[in-house]
Amino acid sequence: MTAEQRKHRIEEHLQQVEFASLEELSQHVGVSVSTVRRDLTVLEAGGSLKRTHGGARILNPKTDEFIFSTRDAHQLAEKEAIGKACAELIQPNQSVIIDAGTTCYHVARHLEDKPLQIITNSLPVANLFAAATRVELVSSGGVIYPRLGVLVGPLAVETFSKKIHADVAVMSGGGITLDGITNSHGLLIDIQLAMIRAAHKVIFCLDHTKFSRQSVLPLCGLDSVDTVVTDSQAPRDLVEQLRAKEIEVVIAPVNQNGSSSKL
Repeated sequence: MTAEQRKHRIEEHLQQVEFASLEELSQHVGVSVSTVRRDLTVLEAGGSLKRTHGGARILNPKTDEFIFSTRDAHQLAEKEAIGKACAELIQPNQSVIIDAGTTCYHVARHLEDKPLQIITNSLPVANLFAAATRVELVSSGGVIYPRLGVLVGPLAVETFSKKIHADVAVMSGGGITLDGITNSHGLLIDIQLAMIRAAHKVIFCLDHTKFSRQSVLPLCGLDSVDTVVTDSQAPRDLVEQLRAKEIEVVIAPVNQNGSSSKL
């Protein structure tokens, strides 16, 4: 692969995932991190991307699918039902990590009346609790990525890797199969792995469109998952297969009262 072909592949990958770490790009094009770093310097000079601490992001993405407000409009009724059902699993006075996914934001909306310690890298979640009187809010460090509404980078990873121990982590993902959970962004995955390791119990909030779907990158195996909260359209066969692996599956029917049940 020539240098021009390699840079073209880097740009194509960033258009697909919007931002990526040096290590992810190195694996994607099959060269060393130092070579990728030099390629990124050239591409940044050409105006197609912006170097970040530990990675790069595309400057003119061809899609708005990663924007928080755009993603939050997808399966909105399902997300709201899942948010309420997951919030019912959280006990007062627990410490709770909340991921930056849009469904996790709907969980947060139903936690405002509980006395909790919330730890997050999500800007919308942090804003939600900024004036809350019953919630102690801890926001991670990191680089603000406004389109995604998230703090990313090594400082964000360090927050959850070395400084945080929580009762529960409320997580999102791009897909779930019997092989595990996948997601779209390498930089998010680094943070999510640290969140999972920092929590005693791990809950994934995934609407039915994420079932039997594989996203771009592997996040974790099913052995890292304690509970999955989904909606009533989730495929029954995969739900039962998850339960056979001793994973709790909570079904949130999509209706006006948004109460949870089990298939």
